Amino acid sequence: MQLSISHRTTYRYARPVSLLPHRMMLCPRGQYDLRLMATFLTCSPSAHIEWTQDVFGNLIATATFPDMADTLIIDSRITVDQSATDWPVFRIAPSAHSYPFSYSDDDAADLGSLRQPNHHDEGGMLAGWLARFRSGGPTDTLTLLKDINAAVHGGFAYRTREEEGTQPPSETLRLASGSCRDLATLFIEAVRLLGLGARAVSGYVYDPVADETGGDQHGSTHAWAEVYLPCAGWIAFDPTHGRVGSANLIQVAVARDIGQIAPVEGSYTGAPEDFTDMRVEVTITARRDRKAA
Repeated sequence: MQLSISHRTTYRYARPVSLLPHRMMLCPRGQYDLRLMATFLTCSPSAHIEWTQDVFGNLIATATFPDMADTLIIDSRITVDQSATDWPVFRIAPSAHSYPFSYSDDDAADLGSLRQPNHHDEGGMLAGWLARFRSGGPTDTLTLLKDINAAVHGGFAYRTREEEGTQPPSETLRLASGSCRDLATLFIEAVRLLGLGARAVSGYVYDPVADETGGDQHGSTHAWAEVYLPCAGWIAFDPTHGRVGSANLIQVAVARDIGQIAPVEGSYTGAPEDFTDMRVEVTITARRDRKAA
């Protein structure tokens, strides 16, 4: 299935301002079940764009602007081929079938900070919540992770948040709600308390149910998590939708923390009141090859 993704970010200012360099993570990471077919990135006013990679291998475009402007438009258009199955079979190493298990020395060293909680567990709230999934003896590793993922999906309400940043897990537990990045962070921190390697992912999600007629989908960017299990590799867990596996997910960037992989980051020289508005428009269109009857 080919997916075409249009992602437009528009900033408006009360008067022309000097735009400082903007850092963009908008180009998907290629993998065996997600092939990048085409990419097109433009800015208005025109900008000089340089491409680099960060420590996680994410593709980063940095735009520098020679001219002042009262409007900045960043327009990304990509086409990918998504072939991930809806019902994946994960070939986990026998040594990791049951939790608890130990990573190899090499895996443990390479995972490093991805096994360390990134937020203080205020009052042991997260550990207390996580205890309900722990039994007295060994348990099936994948079932344990699926149960945690399902509990976040079923026990916490999705809530759109316009504010920047991510809620600490303790706040998400108190409110029993959060944005996709908040729910992904809660899941990641819970998994790290178990000693497992987990990372944050940003990208897009395609909803085939909302697209049954072949029309466009209007939405935003999405955040989820991945957990590393020996032999199986990185397995996607999307607590916002209660899904496991990469089907309908378009991975753009991965990192230790979701705050490291914002789609667009930048600023300007001027007064705070010069900024008036920001708008993000994301449209996903699917194209399936259909055989003639």
